Amino acid sequence: MPDQPTEPPGAREPRFLTLADVAEILATSVSQVRALVRNRELRAIQIGGRGQWRVETVELEKFIARMYAEADARDPEHQHDPVD
Repeated sequence: MPDQPTEPPGAREPRFLTLADVAEILATSVSQVRALVRNRELRAIQIGGRGQWRVETVELEKFIARMYAEADARDPEHQHDPVD
């Protein structure tokens, strides 16, 4: 049987992210991410007795794609011009 490649520990991305993780990825604050979740702009689930929020990585990617699509729809002539 041929050797199967093994991934080093931590090589796979986690399926779920904390709100702090999402804030870091989006370069924003946890309170802003919490507002996105509260306003249902970003899908998340609440887990555990203390109701900690988690965002699935696939949902974060969908959110980012949706934000790009909305930005492109607002100003199609400047789809790739950086603002900052």
